[in-house]
Amino acid sequence: MAIQKTFSIIKPDATRRNLTGSVNQKFEENGLRIVAQKRIQMTREQAEGFYAVHKERPFFGELVDFMISEPVVVQVLEGENAVLKNREIMGATNPEEADAGTIRKDFALSIGENSVHGSDSDENAAIEIAYFFKEDEIVG
Repeated sequence: MAIQKTFSIIKPDATRRNLTGSVNQKFEENGLRIVAQKRIQMTREQAEGFYAVHKERPFFGELVDFMISEPVVVQVLEGENAVLKNREIMGATNPEEADAGTIRKDFALSIGENSVHGSDSDENAAIEIAYFFKEDEIVG
């Protein structure tokens, strides 16, 4: 199995409730290492660019407003099959459907305020990492 990097965001609903450490603990307990991390106040321009793939969807404006409402923690996670592993640790987008012990089951408030984002493929992980991090900010 290959060591990969993936991208993660701890969303405003989780940072507002001071859950950054609890979320990171779940990543680390499940074999992912945090190799880059920063707390930022995402700008509207950043959020609109990051979520541009959803621009035509009815929830786009609400998503952007939510993501700029409070600070977020953007991070790069590394480990074996990191993309898939992160998605397992996060759980289903709808917290009511998420497995017990996943981040979304334990911490999400709703399908919209679901505490975390994670890349869905190797290709998107590379794009999303580059969107927020310079290469020299990622250290093992």
